[in-house]
Amino acid sequence: MFKETKQSIALFGGSFDPPHFGHKEVVKTALDSLDIDKLIVIPAFLNPFKTGSHFSPQKRLEMTQQIFKEFKKVVVSDYEISQQKSTTTYQSINFFQTLYSVKYFIIGADNLNNIDKWYNFKYLNSQITWVIATRGGYILDTSKLQKFEILKVDANISSTEIRKKENKFI
Repeated sequence: MFKETKQSIALFGGSFDPPHFGHKEVVKTALDSLDIDKLIVIPAFLNPFKTGSHFSPQKRLEMTQQIFKEFKKVVVSDYEISQQKSTTTYQSINFFQTLYSVKYFIIGADNLNNIDKWYNFKYLNSQITWVIATRGGYILDTSKLQKFEILKVDANISSTEIRKKENKFI
């Protein structure tokens, strides 16, 4: 009998408040660069380091589903939003590990400075390969990471900038 193997995946979590073409470029580049069967995008109910979001969790989920609908190998998951509370990356990775082989976790370069403050960072750091999407103005200090890959993404935009410009996106 053949042993069934789990699909290998990358996870891309974030607030997506709102999702924008920079997020799309990260996904395009990851799909072209990483040896994975699927990429799962996970909008957060509430980022553990934030006190609120501009758009509601449901609206962010709908916008994220819309922006990624053209990608066959991308699934937008409501896992964190369905928890109805702030969910840590540790919890999400453990959940998805039961279904898939989680090889990568994609983050923006803006997360590197405080990554060691993430819940159970030492465990996360030992279990996955971090994929860091470059972002203008951020230095890639990967000294805290055990395993990582760099995604060169040329999309200098942030959700914060978009919210400041009359909430226009995509």
